[in-house]
Amino acid sequence: MRIVRLTTETRKDILTGLLKRSPDQYGEYEQTVREIVKAIRENGDRALIEYTNRFDCERIKPSNIRVTEAETEAAVAGFDRELYAVMERAAQSIRAFHEKQRSNSWITMEKDGTLLGQKVTALEKVGVYVPGGKAAYPSSTLMCVIPAQVAGVERIVMTTPADKEGMVSPSTLVAAHILGITEIYKAGGAQAVAALAFGTETVPKVDKIVGPGNIFVALAKKAVFGHVSIDSIAGPSEILIIADETANPRFVAADLLSQAEHDEMASAILITTSRELAEKVSLEVDDFLLKLERRDIIKKSLNNYGYILVADSMEDAIDTANDIASEHLEILTADPYEIMTRIRNAGAIFLGENSSEPLGDYYAGPNHVLPTNGTAKFFSPLSVDSFTKRSSIISYSKEALLSVSDDIIRFAEAEGLTAHANSIRVRKEGSVGRVGNRRIVISQRGIRI
Repeated sequence: MRIVRLTTETRKDILTGLLKRSPDQYGEYEQTVREIVKAIRENGDRALIEYTNRFDCERIKPSNIRVTEAETEAAVAGFDRELYAVMERAAQSIRAFHEKQRSNSWITMEKDGTLLGQKVTALEKVGVYVPGGKAAYPSSTLMCVIPAQVAGVERIVMTTPADKEGMVSPSTLVAAHILGITEIYKAGGAQAVAALAFGTETVPKVDKIVGPGNIFVALAKKAVFGHVSIDSIAGPSEILIIADETANPRFVAADLLSQAEHDEMASAILITTSRELAEKVSLEVDDFLLKLERRDIIKKSLNNYGYILVADSMEDAIDTANDIASEHLEILTADPYEIMTRIRNAGAIFLGENSSEPLGDYYAGPNHVLPTNGTAKFFSPLSVDSFTKRSSIISYSKEALLSVSDDIIRFAEAEGLTAHANSIRVRKEGSVGRVGNRRIVISQRGIRI
């Protein structure tokens, strides 16, 4: 694995290179995606089935595009019981973490009759895209569905591509079964995203689409944003490790490769203040590559976007990490907690040698749907908040309104909005209706009056 001295110039070059992996850089696919989205929007099931037959499975028809209860039962019956139990335990950890993210509605009342608040409401319908085809990720099913359930989403719809025989990955169906999800459609790619965004005769229109996918899925989510909400336009996976001379080089190498195996566009970067550690990690990477099954993918990933950067100081290492804003950030130093306080930009932060990235992917509880490609500077992981919306609540008594009416009129007239000013002025001149004496109860389920 290449070792490079960290300088202002190398940092700039690496950042430029990493940005080339963004879905925004793949304009040659956008026209194809736009055509698919347009066809689904205009022709519904007919276009959905046509594209599904072309790209996934020729056996899919409107009559069998929805997964049946019998198909799910067969998947569960033939599934490894130990793995089933592991997935149940993982689901429990994920649910326990996300339960702590609940946001409650709130109201404040003043003596003058001013009442202000916020009403938190779950989205009504959410679509979850689960990758299939070459690989299935039941962990992504857990990560996308559980926060939606905790938020209180009433209807969760899954789409996932079927194989050539018209079957959905058993592990995906088992994960859905564990969570009680029964509405699953055999559709993948841009056509599935478009179906969820606009609705067809078979697939319902949803309010938000979440879940990972390939470049066509990412560009389709970008194309339908505005008609529906989306979680993010995800790029390839990435890991960045900050390490000092106390780090175990074998652990560091293993963790770098855990992300490099995802695909050829994945990024794996180590920033260290120790030249000796850098050289040891490089040797360990070479050793692992002799044994790992996905070595061809890993080699291309490391050749394209893998670096071991030797920094002059920990300050330089931290600054570079904040510039890169990696999806996953591991801190393997003598005092990882102190370093963590200086990190501004990262999707998920893993502290210490016993907290490797796969712990977060599968089991710990925090969500593994994370911002990529530098977007951790302004985006957050998928969470319960991703599946709720907020409405402001405003109620003034007559006395409270009169006390501020002149201010509002002046402000409105300064903007040239005389009808705004008039709306306040007529109340000042006349009488104001009352909300009345009401008992207001605030709970996790919302506000009751």
